[in-house]
Amino acid sequence: MAYIKFKELAKYFDFKYEVKEEELEEYAREYIDAKEKFVFAYKNSKDYVVFTSKRMILFDRDTLGVYYKKIHIIPYRSISSSAINYKPGKVELLFSLDSGYQLHLNFIEMNHDKKENIKAIYKLMMSSEI
Repeated sequence: MAYIKFKELAKYFDFKYEVKEEELEEYAREYIDAKEKFVFAYKNSKDYVVFTSKRMILFDRDTLGVYYKKIHIIPYRSISSSAINYKPGKVELLFSLDSGYQLHLNFIEMNHDKKENIKAIYKLMMSSEI
């Protein structure tokens, strides 16, 4: 009998709104380690992404049917390759993790200043100092 291990090939997130640290939901703040510095956070109607000085924390919530919350904690050092795509009004961050997991973060309704913020966090994530 053969078994095939199911592995999610890619996960896509779309984010629209920047969130200040004090505006984060309490459950999201609980995952920020005391040794980390909060950098940026973004959300859409149901999901959050929090960027710290060391990790990316994704809160994947689904309220359709059965409510669930999946939390992905991704240390920047586990990103094996990445790309940043600039499009009119949009920025895409594409990641391949050491585990082979693919991740796509889309930031929509972006003006020039917001794109610069995304570029700054991307540069921090890809910094060799981490």
